[in-house]
Amino acid sequence: MHFDYFMPVRLIFGRGRLKELSSLHLPGRKALIVITNGKSMRHLGYLDRVAGYLKEQGIDAVVFDRVLPNPIETHVMQAAEFARNENCDFVIGLGGGSAIDSAKAIALMVKNPGTYWDYVKGLKKPGEDVLPVIAVPTTAGTGTEADPWTVITNTAVNEKVGFGIKETFPRLAVIDPELMVSVPAKLTAYQGMDAFFHSVEGYLANVAQPLSDMYALDSVRRISTFLPQAVADGSNLQAREEMAWASTQAGMVESISSCISEHSMEHALSAFYPELPHGAGLVALSVPYFSYLLKKNREKVTERYLHIARAMGRQGDNPELFIDALKDLIAAVGLDNLKLSEWGIKKEEAEKLAANSFDAMGFLYKLDPVDLDRADAACVIRDAII
Repeated sequence: MHFDYFMPVRLIFGRGRLKELSSLHLPGRKALIVITNGKSMRHLGYLDRVAGYLKEQGIDAVVFDRVLPNPIETHVMQAAEFARNENCDFVIGLGGGSAIDSAKAIALMVKNPGTYWDYVKGLKKPGEDVLPVIAVPTTAGTGTEADPWTVITNTAVNEKVGFGIKETFPRLAVIDPELMVSVPAKLTAYQGMDAFFHSVEGYLANVAQPLSDMYALDSVRRISTFLPQAVADGSNLQAREEMAWASTQAGMVESISSCISEHSMEHALSAFYPELPHGAGLVALSVPYFSYLLKKNREKVTERYLHIARAMGRQGDNPELFIDALKDLIAAVGLDNLKLSEWGIKKEEAEKLAANSFDAMGFLYKLDPVDLDRADAACVIRDAII
């Protein structure tokens, strides 16, 4: 075995623990709180609670509230300028993956020159300190509270790219499942399936390691059991708690293993169709994608497919058991009738989308358990568009 392990985030996990922001050591005296442009963080009182807990410590805060569900570079740059002008010395991402990912990207850009895309493309390297980031997730899906990754879209070139460095790991993550009970059923399903695919892809990646394997299979077990329960009854705190931990573990899988090319393909879809929820795109791709890997090189994936199937409660020696279990899970969370055509995506775009997945995030294809080329990617995407 040959691997590195680096997971520097301090995790504060449990029901009701948000209030500990009033006493935890925080890395600055003025925070930029990043939220989306929706109403929920204010309507549910979460923003006021976070600002109030900071105030109890004598810490000031200002708010950036323009982040989109698929966040864009323009807003990263606007927020970084705002934070500089306000003399903020740390950033809090409050909400789902879009808010926390944006907080990381903003933290990178406050003290560094150029554009965020300069760093994504490797044209520049950070020359100044990245501001400390605190993550307060209110959804269970991305696991971004436990990884360094940001996913931001450059609308000028239709590229949606994951990027991260060790400095964009959050210093602290407060994971309070009580903040997640208000998420609607369909969004709960989309987000939970995102966590599922982080774990499955990380388990299949050719850089998987013993700890990522352990986290991945445990997350698969929890999600298979508790995501249908959370979708059926959002007030079920046990299900919310189990999903919160499954999502955080899946983020840890992303930190020490990696997603693979299913994510490259989905990022291409939502780069061109930003209204497409990330989890919805992954669900639509998933059965064609994992079936294609099995068809192309059965020997390479059979053993790990069987492990995943067993984590999902299936017994037997047929790797198709994983595909069957996946179909059943998608149905159990009410997404079996999902159609990419509902977002306007057409089969004749498959080649363009496949090319974009290689151009923007081709590095994930190098981590696949089975070698795929652009023609393979186009075939998967075409099969997913119904």
